[in-house]
Order: sequence, then structure tokens, then C-alpha cells
Amino acid sequence: MGVRSIRDTLQKLDQGIDNTSFEPVGDSPRRERRSLSRRKGIPACIANVVTPKGTMPVMKTMLTTACERDCHYCPFRAGRSQTRRMTFQPDELAKAFDELQRRKLVDGLFLSSGIIKGGVATQDRIIDTAEIIRKRYGYRGYIHLKIMPGAERDQIHRSMQLADRVSINLEGPTAERLQALAPKKEFFAEMLGRLLWAGELRREAEGRLASIATQFVVGAVGDTDLELLTMSERLLRQVGLSRTYYSAFTPVPHTPMENIAPTPPRREFRLYQSSFLLRDYSWDVEELPFRHDGNLPLNLDPKQAWAEANLRHTPIELMKAERRQLLRVPAIGPRAVEAILAARQQVRLTELAQLRSLGIRAPERAAPFITLDGRRPPQQAPLFGATD
Repeated sequence: MGVRSIRDTLQKLDQGIDNTSFEPVGDSPRRERRSLSRRKGIPACIANVVTPKGTMPVMKTMLTTACERDCHYCPFRAGRSQTRRMTFQPDELAKAFDELQRRKLVDGLFLSSGIIKGGVATQDRIIDTAEIIRKRYGYRGYIHLKIMPGAERDQIHRSMQLADRVSINLEGPTAERLQALAPKKEFFAEMLGRLLWAGELRREAEGRLASIATQFVVGAVGDTDLELLTMSERLLRQVGLSRTYYSAFTPVPHTPMENIAPTPPRREFRLYQSSFLLRDYSWDVEELPFRHDGNLPLNLDPKQAWAEANLRHTPIELMKAERRQLLRVPAIGPRAVEAILAARQQVRLTELAQLRSLGIRAPERAAPFITLDGRRPPQQAPLFGATD
């Protein structure tokens, strides 16, 4: 590929800034979304992404923005004339990535695609691109590949061999919700079954294959937080998901859902907080503080809300509490729990200052819900922040 061809490809990439802006890639979606901004001399498809390998500039792109599906919320749906259609050949996109990587502008790739000629044919093109990057150009860094609806088991296996992470987006938490979002996608046959395959393949390989993620579109079709988190918990247990992404619905002009109100970003935030409780804090979905309508309160951190209802009048003793109990106290996370368990083998914990010395940044948040050596510590007004 000549200099002019590379320049043309990079220009196409730069024009496609919105192509994957709604697709989270790493472990800090909000920061990633903010980083997709135009910087002089840097293609707009490059985002700073927090990955398991560290924070790095990642090229987020699609093989094609053409699509034969008509998902009601999607800017790339078939027939939407306002979408700028771009298509790359695997060789072309792999060469452009290698050029950016050699210029030290990127150190990772997220590759998705619209669906043309079916999910199997599209997955083949995704795999071809990744194989060229790995084999021809010898790239050993971070790659995140999308798995297309209806991809074959062998294709999923090969994608997981080539990538560090794969994502199979369920979009809706139930068949009914997916039907309302994307009437040409089959929940069990095309989506959920592929996630279960990926989980089986990773267990058989004893974790040597790519990690697995999924994504939900939140709030467009009446889905509740209870539905979303129930499916998230199921996939966490059955598939071993490394990450569940929640994307607050934003209406796209000239789609069937253009007049539906956007989902408040705070709802997305509460879902992320709750999913971390399920994944990292040994919580069960039944413990989450759902309201009568199946949604979480927006004005309270879910962990704080649970503690207010369950620990305010029956605090736990920090010198005796088990790991599971400690993980339910605001301001105390997994690392703090390990520090507390180790420290109380050596000393008696009697003051909030001791907790701060153990790395708990805001022990005052824990104060209303604990006793220290049998006594309640001094309390201040509770602070409602991110889950700890």
C-alpha cells in the first residue's frame, strides 16, 4: 500500500469519529468517551483506554458502517441515509493500524463492524484483519474484537485466540427487550448462545483465551435495572464476564426511536456501581436496593442505600466481622478488607485514624455502620459518592 493509499485510509478513519464512540472498549467507559476528541495530527478514532494491560491509546474503528440489520436505535441501521458509509478491506485496515502503531500514536485496537452478507461472513473479515495484524505485522499488544450475531463456534474460538478481549453485545436483558430494540436479532440463537459458547471455550482453555464482555442499551424499551442486573449476574456466574457495559440510550435522528427521551447518565452510573458489587464484592442481585418499579434509586449509591437500610441501626464490629460483612460497609473495598483482616491480627482497631492509615480514604463514610472495639466512632454527615 502506497503513501497516498495510507493517507486516504487515515483520512477515512479521521472522518469516522462517531463510528464507535458509543462502543465502550476498556475499563473506564466515561473517561474513554471524553477522550474521543479531535487533536491536531491525531486521527479522531483514537481514544485513551484503560485496559488490563494499562492505559493506552487505542484505535476504535469498524470494518464497515454499512449494515443489513435495522436495529431501531442504531445510527448504522439499514436505510438510514444520514449515515456516512465507509468500508475497509482487512489488508487496508491492518496496514493503517500498523502505520499508526509504528508512529507510536496507538498501542491497541478495537474492531467492530456493521453486518453485511450475514454475521458469519462479517466475522471472517474481522478475523482476517486481526490475523494480518498479528502475523504479518507481528503486533503483540492489546486487541478487542467484536463477535457478530450468529458467528460460528470455531470463529468465536479463533477470535478469542487472537484477541485480549472479545465482546458479544446482548443489547437487551431479555428476548422481549431485544425484539423491541433490534427486531432482526434473535436473543437466544444469535446472542446469548454465543456468550455461553465463549464461556465454555474459556473454561476449556483454563483462562488462556480472551476475556469476555457484553453491552446493554439502557432505558429505550422499558428495561428495568432488575432485569439488567439479573442477566448481568447470570452471565457473571455462567460465562465469567470480565466486564458488563451499560450504555445510556441517546436518541439518534432519523431512526424509529428518535423521539424517545434519553436515559439519564446517572442511571448508567448506578448500574456500573451495582455490577461491581456483583463482580468484586460477592453481592447477590437480591441484595441490591431496588425500588418497587424494579429500578435503583438515582440519588444514592447502591451500597450506601443498602447500608442505610441494614446497618444504620445494627452496625457490625470491625474486629469480628467476616470478609463478606466488611464488603457491605461504605468506604471499605476489597483491598481495604484485606488490610483490616491483616491489621486486626496485630492490633485492636479502636479509632478511625487507624482505618485511614490502612488506606481507607474516607473512614467517616463507614462510621455510621460500624463499631470499633465495641464503641461507635464519631460520625459526620454521610457522603454519597462512588462505590468503595
